[in-house]
Amino acid sequence: MKDLPQFTIPHPLARVLARLPRTPPAFALAAALDLARGRLYPADAFEPLRGRCVALRVTDAGVEISLTHTGGGFAPAPRDARPDVTIAASSRDLLALALRLEDADSLFFDRRLRMEGDTELGLYVKNTLDAIDLTRLVPQFLRSRPVSRGAPGGS
Repeated sequence: MKDLPQFTIPHPLARVLARLPRTPPAFALAAALDLARGRLYPADAFEPLRGRCVALRVTDAGVEISLTHTGGGFAPAPRDARPDVTIAASSRDLLALALRLEDADSLFFDRRLRMEGDTELGLYVKNTLDAIDLTRLVPQFLRSRPVSRGAPGGS
């Protein structure tokens, strides 16, 4: 099921996005992960990330979000933190990964997903995210829906 169209963030928009502060999206991602803790994954699943910096780079948007695990939850990594691992892909590929339309291994072997730094930590993150049952969060987005390709009003 690979019905997500190919797209990239237009270069003029990417130049603007790259200049925006990184902290607000990092807070949003940290809050989303914390809200899901206990519902979608065990509270201690990310304990090995405590004090470690994980960066997510959206290559076509020029955006990088860095998080750390404080033991009590996720938080934006300190501004001067050097990522222990960086996971990078285009916005389309990250969205396809999040929606489970593509798997990380396929993206990695197609060289559309890159991992830099502590590979063991990156694999831990990948395996933990793969184990999360997203159907409990957004089942309507994960169900296969037929796509009508006929003329409007036709039968």
